[in-house]
Amino acid sequence: MKIIKEDNISTVIIFSSMLIISMLVISISYFFISRQYGILDREIKDTRENFIDLQKREIKREVDSVVEYIKYKKSLKNYNEKKLKNEVKKWVQYIKFGDDKNNYIFIYKIINYQGGKKFAKMLLNPNRKDLEGKFISDDYKDEDGKEFRKIFLKDIRKKGYSFVTYMYKKPNSFSIRPKISYFKLYKDWDWVIAAGTYLDNIDANIAKKKEALKRKMTLDITSSIIIFLFFSLIANIFAIVLGKQIDKFFKEYNKEILGKTSELEYLNSTLEIRVKQEVQKRAEQERLLIEKSKFIALGEMVSNIAHQWRQPLSELSAIILNIKFRYMMNKLDTQTMSQKSKDAEKLLDYMSNTIDDFRNFFMPDKSKKKFNIKKSIYDVLNIIGKTLHNQQIDLTIDINEKIEILGYKNEFEQVILNILSNSKDILIENKIENPVINISTDTDKKQVKIYIDDNGGGIKIKPIDKIFEPYISTKEESNGTGIGLYMSKIIIEKNMQGKITAQNREKGARFIITLCIS
Repeated sequence: MKIIKEDNISTVIIFSSMLIISMLVISISYFFISRQYGILDREIKDTRENFIDLQKREIKREVDSVVEYIKYKKSLKNYNEKKLKNEVKKWVQYIKFGDDKNNYIFIYKIINYQGGKKFAKMLLNPNRKDLEGKFISDDYKDEDGKEFRKIFLKDIRKKGYSFVTYMYKKPNSFSIRPKISYFKLYKDWDWVIAAGTYLDNIDANIAKKKEALKRKMTLDITSSIIIFLFFSLIANIFAIVLGKQIDKFFKEYNKEILGKTSELEYLNSTLEIRVKQEVQKRAEQERLLIEKSKFIALGEMVSNIAHQWRQPLSELSAIILNIKFRYMMNKLDTQTMSQKSKDAEKLLDYMSNTIDDFRNFFMPDKSKKKFNIKKSIYDVLNIIGKTLHNQQIDLTIDINEKIEILGYKNEFEQVILNILSNSKDILIENKIENPVINISTDTDKKQVKIYIDDNGGGIKIKPIDKIFEPYISTKEESNGTGIGLYMSKIIIEKNMQGKITAQNREKGARFIITLCIS
């Protein structure tokens, strides 16, 4: 049944345009909402980190105040060490701090800095009176099996203080809760003065922060959806008007060609026309596949840009936070501001250059040119290299750097990128330990063979050449489109007069690209 006819083409155009516009609006809305949820998650993570930093500063302040008190008392003329130690222990055991007053200070006397079953004596612990005056072992483990005493003792030896997170019993309770403690060595007495805080309140604080962020995000999303719908309405009205104009044009056009109907019918009945139509149909299918491949490549490009930008964005955020902190502390001088500005400019230049690399990669070639294979492959690695590194995939390259070929450089790079992306996806999907991709070449006087090997377990499709057919994918149904290798075959064999094949080896798949040397 023919869907598009002369008398309904305007209707088809109108509804097709409305459908495309609606799908575009839905896609943009989905992307925006997903991005907002990503921002929400980052805000929550920052809230958690800020809360823990605040708790660290509080317990450090309490411990430092005890140490400063001891130093002050020692500086007095009537200083008596034994008397001062007793005075400090009596004073410290009554110190309670924090919102619920559950936080306290405890003191160890170090006997052996290298550790052991009697590495220290517990001088004071308001939460564990049963341990006071007794030797303690560094083998003690918390509820999660963490030997936190060994951790803080190692830091004490190295730098004189330590922050450690572990599970411990709350005062006046049998519950074991997460706790972060600050241990500081007072070397003159071999004392480790410590204070800790329980992290129970973090979830409540995060819940409040999350609720506030959700309200803000809901408002932003609602406003954006209203704007999207407004522009969608305008675009749909435009599509209707355009469709009516096209309908008017076709009606006038039909009047002009009524006299040629019999001739056209005759031509349509001939074999030549049918063959031509079939060729045009196949050409149209191939064009659609190429367009689809470009959109898929564009999606890969966006993903790779995200990998390339993640680290510089984190560094840029750190620079901004540092400037803000110094400004709040009234320590932001001209030299610091100048240096931080230069650092930020370097990161922005790097990100700008990344965009230029990706834009040049997808710029179509208009004519064949000589290009260096090794340099071209390294250009591909500028795009996908960071992704491979983040996935801990070991990439080895053994290529003759003098090899040059005549062809379409960008199309050749798209083939390499497609094969490397397939190998990466298979290695991740199969959870391969020590994943490896190897690129190498073999040449003679007339041609070069490029080998791309991986240890992903090989290609399961049989016969193996079937993977170059359209809509045949080696990936899971939800992850593959099945046109990447088909388009690669067209580029290599049709556009560059070469050959591409695949085979299974002992540990994985091998792709072989054969091209003539210019």
